Amino acid sequence: MSENGPRGRGPVVVLIGAPGAGKTTVGTALAGRLGVDLRDTDDDIVAAQGREISDIFLTDGEPFFRELEEQAVAAALAEHDGVLSLGGGAVLSAATQERLAGHPVVYLEVGLAGAARRVGLNASRPLLVGNVRGRLKTLLDERRPVYTRLARWTVPTDNHTPDEVADLVLKLIEENNP
Repeated sequence: MSENGPRGRGPVVVLIGAPGAGKTTVGTALAGRLGVDLRDTDDDIVAAQGREISDIFLTDGEPFFRELEEQAVAAALAEHDGVLSLGGGAVLSAATQERLAGHPVVYLEVGLAGAARRVGLNASRPLLVGNVRGRLKTLLDERRPVYTRLARWTVPTDNHTPDEVADLVLKLIEENNP
C-alpha cells in the first residue's frame, strides 16, 4: 500500500537510519540540490506537541511517542512531495513499514563508531541516555535488519561528508527516475 502526495507521487525520497546517520543533515543538502523542501517527522511531532521529544518521552512515555510518530509519518507520506526524513525508530511500526512500501526509501547506514561520534552524549535523544555506545549498539543491532528490508537503496555514511552522501543519494534517484 502506497499513499501518494498532492502531485500523485509522494516524497522524492524517504531517508531512514539510526540516530547519527545524518538523515536531517543529508536531507537538507539533498533537498537543496533537488529544489524541494525537507520534511522531518521528528520536527513535525515537536511542532504539533509544542515540546521536545525528550519531554514527550519523559512525561508520556515511549508508546505515546511512537503513536505520534506513526501518525506523523502517515501524514508526511500522504502530503509531502520533497525529501522526507524519518526518526530512527519510526520504521519499527508495522503500519509505517506497510506505508513505506512503494516509496523510494534510502537507508543511510552508519557504523557504531560513526554514530557515537555524531550523537556524542546527546541528552536530547532519550533512548541513548546513559551508556551511549552500548545503547547505540543495541539500537543498530535491532534495527539494521528492518532498515535493510525496507530500503530500496543503502548508502554508507561512514567516511563520507554529508555532501558526498547527498550526491550519492541524488545519483541513485536520478539513475532510477529517468
